Amino acid sequence: MQIDIVTIFPEYFTPLDVSLLGKARERGLVDIRVHNLRVQTADVHHTVDDAPFGGGPGMVMKPEPWYAALQAVVDAGGPPDAARPRVVVPTPSGRPLTQALVASLAAEPWLAIPCGRYEGIDRRVLDAWADDEVSLGDYVLAGGEVAALVIVEAVTRLMPGVVGNAESVADDSHTTGLLEGPVYTRPASWDGRDVPAVLLSGDHAAIARWRRDEALRRTAAMRPELLDRLDLTARDREVLPDGF
Repeated sequence: MQIDIVTIFPEYFTPLDVSLLGKARERGLVDIRVHNLRVQTADVHHTVDDAPFGGGPGMVMKPEPWYAALQAVVDAGGPPDAARPRVVVPTPSGRPLTQALVASLAAEPWLAIPCGRYEGIDRRVLDAWADDEVSLGDYVLAGGEVAALVIVEAVTRLMPGVVGNAESVADDSHTTGLLEGPVYTRPASWDGRDVPAVLLSGDHAAIARWRRDEALRRTAAMRPELLDRLDLTARDREVLPDGF
């Protein structure tokens, strides 16, 4: 996979060189390229923003450098099986970034992520280029860089070979529609607190059932709306509070 990121702060992306993602880049599993938007400006101040039409606070990112930057990404080329990237724009006004959407993005050979700032990117650029507009949640960040890092990490960890144990990805929160339940490791007793006995039993069926029960309870407590999307069994409902 190739991922092109366009930003006015290329230095924001030094975390791409650490942890699993850094190792994936070293091994050639993913090709991540960071581009400075200001390279596409023509004035001495490398201006990328201007006042909004219609008045109002803040500044809007100009269309000319953005269009030129995205065209330059396409002109530089991507994987052999992709004519252009799927352009994913982080914005608080986008649809929620879900695990299902992340899986869809992970299946793409080529992504491009424009990182907006200020009041956002001129709408005409998004109309011409954006395939997806996504939000991390119901809050506003100073810019799209943090969101881009989140998207890149969420997407690349689904790629084969990035995470050492592929089964751990399959059990992640949201992958099954539930939040993941509690996890434990050695020692079996610590600070007066014991690991649940079922996890030490060796009974794999009982352990699987306990984990699902805990996932159901945690989801009911933290994100009850997720349960509405699931086809729960009668056994599942036994562990849930009344009303589910």
